Amino acid sequence: MTNHSETTGPSESGDFTGAAAAPGRSVHDTQITLRTPAELADALPYLLGYRPEDSMVLVALHDRGGRGRFGGRARLGIPANPDDWESAARQLAQGLTTGGERRGTRPEQMVAYVCQEPTPGESGRDVMRRLASLAQLLRTECGRLDVPVIEAICVSDGRFWSYCCPTEECCPPDGTPMGLPGTSVLAAAATYAGIQVRGTLRELRARLLPWETGAAPDQEIALDRAGMALVPRILDDTFRAHVAEETLALAERIIGRYAAAPPESGIHQEDRRDDDLLTHEEAATLILGLQDRTTRDRAAAWMEGDEAGPALRLWRALARRCVGPYGEHAAAPLTLAGWVAWSAGDDLEAREALAMALGADPDYLFARLLHQACNEGLDPEAIRRCLRTERTGRAGANRTSADSATAEGTSAEGTSAEGATAEGATADSATADGAAMDSPTAVGDTGGRTDPRSGRTPPAASGPRRRRGPRTGGGVDGRRPHPEGTRPRQTGGEHTRPGSSKPSGGTRARAGESRDARGGRAAREGTRSGNGRGEGDE
Repeated sequence: MTNHSETTGPSESGDFTGAAAAPGRSVHDTQITLRTPAELADALPYLLGYRPEDSMVLVALHDRGGRGRFGGRARLGIPANPDDWESAARQLAQGLTTGGERRGTRPEQMVAYVCQEPTPGESGRDVMRRLASLAQLLRTECGRLDVPVIEAICVSDGRFWSYCCPTEECCPPDGTPMGLPGTSVLAAAATYAGIQVRGTLRELRARLLPWETGAAPDQEIALDRAGMALVPRILDDTFRAHVAEETLALAERIIGRYAAAPPESGIHQEDRRDDDLLTHEEAATLILGLQDRTTRDRAAAWMEGDEAGPALRLWRALARRCVGPYGEHAAAPLTLAGWVAWSAGDDLEAREALAMALGADPDYLFARLLHQACNEGLDPEAIRRCLRTERTGRAGANRTSADSATAEGTSAEGTSAEGATAEGATADSATADGAAMDSPTAVGDTGGRTDPRSGRTPPAASGPRRRRGPRTGGGVDGRRPHPEGTRPRQTGGEHTRPGSSKPSGGTRARAGESRDARGGRAAREGTRSGNGRGEGDE
């Protein structure tokens, strides 16, 4: 049990997830001592950078001169089925412990939190009782790893309970009210250090979800039209480089438009302003153009300085425009949003955006590798350095060969397909300097290749692959083009998406996924083991 009169740890604000120091001041200058369950409960949003909902959280403690110090944090959503609680608790405990061991800072103690709001007809005390077995599983799994949990807290309905304290005077059965946000000593110190606590993860995800408004049908029509106009050009080697240049030029103009827009107060007002500055046709053109992997990788270079903020706003806005059957197309803008956020030091939004990209397309390799690297706490500077080098090289080539822009665009794409540029080598192939990724999995001659633009790894085929004969007709996949403004009809279960052996089920094909099926080059990208989709906030 926890002796609440003892110090459970001074919190160094530099340890806060997503913390940023105020200008001219080191975040390590401020230390706050937390002694009671109330102070630990109040500290959770500052440790994570947001207010958790439906979450199980472990916070590592390290000993420093006989006093605890906060270390890494890990979070998972609470599974809806209690039968899954044991495996989730084991995953959370092992992930935080082994992650600390890799960095040479194995946790010595843990603080566990379970956070969930009551369902209709349920009280906070009912939630506390229902989650008691989950809190016990967290304590048991940490104990198996020889890392004791010194405090376990439930937060629900504006109150908190300690599972470790039996004293009713200290921890009453009906719980203790949480302090008003921003009124504690820790809140004051965090504000002074420049640390911001956001709302909930639900509010963060809402900025990246597709529209469900009356404007969604108009956006879907614009996507249909852009698809019929752009997909055949992207699939044609003669025009693909032109489409890439047009897409990037349009994105650059809109980033400039966003940068010049007057500021708004509040994230909802900001998103509405950005949506108003982007037409349906512009959004559709960008979404379709970014399905080409090389175009997407070149867009990733808008990652720092004055470009990063407006670029992040544009990728968010494009993710919101992937409506209806175009949900899978959101993988590209979501991955770009996650990359820019990670590059800018916002690990929280980066993890959520990359997880949503994997939700839209579980096979999206760029998102998978970035998500894994972000969760492992790697430094994005290696990728930034390679993207800067590639961007500088393209600028130099343009200055010396201004009259051959088309040839330059084709050459840049070819280098990416060979994995020698920043787009292929660092983004979709491997993080620069090896960055603690797992070893590459063995690939065969037919099953280990990855499509050079989509980042997909098609399933292995048995026997030699046959090259398809030339298609006839002017439409995608050899079909006749449909009249302007109409939607191509999907043909039951026999139609498959280009570059995939699975039926599409009525989902539109992404342009960048069809090159391999048409006999084009397939880049050999190094893949990594692991699904890269853990939700640890370590």
